[in-house]
Parts: sequence; structure tokens; C-alpha cells
Amino acid sequence: MLRERLTALRGSRLLLALPLLLAACATGPRFDAAGVNRALTPKNAVAKLPAAEGTQVLWGGVILNTTNLKDSTDVEVLGYPLDTDQEPQRDQQPLGRFIFAAKGYLEPATYAKDRKVTVVGRLTRSQAGKVGESDYVYPVVTPGQLYLWPQESDYNTGGVHFGIGVGVGF
Repeated sequence: MLRERLTALRGSRLLLALPLLLAACATGPRFDAAGVNRALTPKNAVAKLPAAEGTQVLWGGVILNTTNLKDSTDVEVLGYPLDTDQEPQRDQQPLGRFIFAAKGYLEPATYAKDRKVTVVGRLTRSQAGKVGESDYVYPVVTPGQLYLWPQESDYNTGGVHFGIGVGVGF
């Protein structure tokens, strides 16, 4: 009788914990989008500077280059539209390039070419540069929040998954 009660108790604990475990797996990064100007894109931001300086933006895209400076790191990003989780959508048309200027050192091997990133921060200035032989003016964002998405090979974006630990991928 005691053994049956212990077995039932363990089962009920698992049932109570299961929704919490599933919810933890289903959530993505949380961004504070309060005060974000969603109409401002990297492409049109430069034309609106200096009036747009200080504007809060939520931008994401694919890293093109990471440059470590003395006290900061500049990361050049090709911006893309974001989905409801704020993940950049590479299958959409690019929205222009931008740089986020992070204080301190970011490892270029981690913030590597083709990694997806999402940034919430303040538009601070523009910076002249080149794309190939063409002149380009980048909007520069100082990040308040920064999320580096797992590499494509780190997670399965397709397939059908059932239950806990059982899945079928295509």
C-alpha cells in the first residue's frame, strides 16, 4: 500500500511539473520593446539623423563583420524583418545595414559572420564606411539588449515533434 501511494505521488509531481517544463522549452528571448520606433529601419534611419538620435530601435539581422576596437566592438549587421519572437527572417528582403557598437570586447569567433542577432538599443549616430567599392553610411546603435541566436545547426527548425524526447525530423 505504501509503495502504491509513493508511485501515485511521483506521478502527480511529474504531471504538475510537466506544464512548467514545456513552457520553459517554448519560450524565446524576451525583449523590452517599450518606446521602440518600429517604423524606423536601418535603411531610412540615416536620412532621419540627427533628428532621430536617441530613438529606441529593435533591429535584427545577420552578422557581416566584427571589429574589436580599443574599448568597444563594432558589429556590422545586414538587417532583416523580425518575426513575432524578434528573430531575423533571412527569407525576407533586407532592410539595410547597421552597426551596433558594444562596450568592451565581443569575441569575433562567437559574433561570427552569418550568425543571427537581435538588438534593442538607442540610435546614436551615423558612421561612414564602404560596401565593396561603394560608399555607405551606417546607422549606429548602442545596444541595451543583445541576443545572439543559436547557429542554424544548433537547433532543428523543421520537423514534427511529439511528447518528451520523441521527435521526427524532415
